[in-house]
Amino acid sequence: MVKNNIISVYCFGKEIGKVGLDENLNRSYFQYDPTFIVENKRLNLFPQTGIIKPISQVQVFSKFNDDVFKGLPPQIADSLPDSFGNIIFKTWLESQQKGLKRINVLQQLAYIGNRGMGALEYKPCLDFPSNSTIDVKEIAEVLKQVLTNKQNTLNPKLDTQGLINIFKMGTSVGGARPKILISEHKVTGKIIPGDINYSDNYRHLIVKLDLDEVAYPRELIEYCYYLTALECGIRMMPSKMIDNKHFATERFDRNNGKKIHTLTATGLTGWSYKNSEVSSYENLFELALFLKIPYTEIQELFTRMIFNIVFGNSDDHLKNHSFIYDLETDKWHLSPAYDLTYSLNPMMNYTHVSRALSVNSKRIDIRLSDVMITAEKYTIKNPTGIIAKVQTAIEVLEKSMHENNIPIQIIKSIKSDFTILN
Repeated sequence: MVKNNIISVYCFGKEIGKVGLDENLNRSYFQYDPTFIVENKRLNLFPQTGIIKPISQVQVFSKFNDDVFKGLPPQIADSLPDSFGNIIFKTWLESQQKGLKRINVLQQLAYIGNRGMGALEYKPCLDFPSNSTIDVKEIAEVLKQVLTNKQNTLNPKLDTQGLINIFKMGTSVGGARPKILISEHKVTGKIIPGDINYSDNYRHLIVKLDLDEVAYPRELIEYCYYLTALECGIRMMPSKMIDNKHFATERFDRNNGKKIHTLTATGLTGWSYKNSEVSSYENLFELALFLKIPYTEIQELFTRMIFNIVFGNSDDHLKNHSFIYDLETDKWHLSPAYDLTYSLNPMMNYTHVSRALSVNSKRIDIRLSDVMITAEKYTIKNPTGIIAKVQTAIEVLEKSMHENNIPIQIIKSIKSDFTILN
């Protein structure tokens, strides 16, 4: 276990600092490694958004004590699993006779160790046995059992080894939906756990699993949205369906056998994605400008905003927007888009749903005038052309859903929630 409530933070093979936790005072601490400060290289790993400062002194954090940051500096809290990962984590701990309440967040980081998303690593890290190949269908079945709690941990399918397999793949991934990390060999197609190996011999994938917990093809709908986003000129990682059931997308935090440092908008700024007061596209644009990302990426951010508005993706919160760090230039870029999909249940009727990110201070009934105000403020070139291109892609999405045998009533329900900007 972690001793003295202190854990080391590494990135690209170097220790960059230490994180401490005082549970009695509800405070966390961060201190850069003196060598890292003296070298004065890659200090942009944590951009100066007013949280972690580029100083050698101990920095104290006491305002992040909520269920998003768990008391940690936001850049570090970004490494923690979200709701689904915590379900698997809790189940695994119970199988080891350890209750989740007895494990603090630093110890949780120790379990994540070098298996987390992005490039941040934590030591000491706790090792797990290696595993053989993976059967995605079998994994999905075990996950279904864990999520529904229909069987206890003594069941053969929920034994220690089975839970370790799930834990290694699932708990470092953000989001609420069931998902795992896998690596697929580029030549043989062999599938192995995807959170330790990042060799260029493999395609590294996040797989969103269809566990039949909803009565509509949610993962297949996301695949259709993926195809449509590509038509709109939105950058996304190559994606595919597994068994026409599970949605698999390549990871942008692994490239050519290397880890890529990435942080969400929430992790970069300390803006909780659950806080409506800071959740706006204007704030997202301001962050992008602060990070000095290329203008072409500002243009694409506008395209993503229009796509989410038009196609009814209301769950476009601050953790669903990320930025990636270029190790060679010490600069930041907009990451490829992810989680672009219809975010509601198309089998239910809704009067209206407020958007996670506001536009021109509005979360419902967003009009053309609202997005044009945003376009003018951030000097977007040809915004009407972007809007027209996205809205033309409605036909692309509808065709794709028909070709993938999405039920007609589901298609009609999704289309009824589209917003036409005119």
